[in-house]
Amino acid sequence: MSVQARMPDGAAVPILMYHAVAHEPNLATRGLSVSPGQFAEQMELLADHRCTPLTTAGLAAIWRGGGRALPDRPVLITFDDGYEGVHRHALPVLAKYGFASTLFVSTGWLRGAYDTGGGLDTMLDWEQVRALAAQGVEIGGHSHTHPQLDQLADEYLEFELRHCKEIVDGELGATPVSFAYPYGHSDRRVRQAVRAAGFAQALAVGNGLARRGQGPYALRRVTVRRSTGTAEFEQLIEGRAIGRNFAGDRALTKGYALVRRARQARRKAIRTRV
Repeated sequence: MSVQARMPDGAAVPILMYHAVAHEPNLATRGLSVSPGQFAEQMELLADHRCTPLTTAGLAAIWRGGGRALPDRPVLITFDDGYEGVHRHALPVLAKYGFASTLFVSTGWLRGAYDTGGGLDTMLDWEQVRALAAQGVEIGGHSHTHPQLDQLADEYLEFELRHCKEIVDGELGATPVSFAYPYGHSDRRVRQAVRAAGFAQALAVGNGLARRGQGPYALRRVTVRRSTGTAEFEQLIEGRAIGRNFAGDRALTKGYALVRRARQARRKAIRTRV
């Protein structure tokens, strides 16, 4: 029996974080990409393990006490940024198994009227996003231009959140209720701004299992990348060896957090002097 099968309702859930799904991703996206074959194999493993994928909004509703019980072996499949391969390669596989998922879009990176030119590889267009939504994929926000939100002044932070939400609402006719922090970075001010913007829940990274006690605006995810092999993927969905698999990532995250706090303190001091 797997660890997930023994977990009590609401104890812990693996939230898988994907980015590009592509045969030949460019250098900027390669490390955090998976091949179509990898993705298909990983979804087959979820099915073999009898996992039950939920949307981000669905998990949040359960943890808020909406009356539904957490299903056996829950898991979330999430995609960040909005790469074209999510429609081309991932959607047919998700449809094959009837899996729920969530796509977090950076609206200024998608092809179309709002494109700022910042997309790192071939991005989705809005017709494809609408097709994903029509197939039951939850569409969430991921900011407009994908900045480090905790490094922005209040007015720019508010713009990134509000503009992203308004564009998704205008294009899909449905207000996004879930958000994912670009680069996984947030602090109390950012989380409060995300809540004030009307998002009901938000995902970080953290490379750990999501737990109800983390709160709805700081749920952790685990990174799936091109180097994630079959054995490691099985450990992720069973909640095993998470700390060991991501020890290097956590060391880098802690070091960078010190740098970020120093930058924030320096900017605050400059604003105070002005």
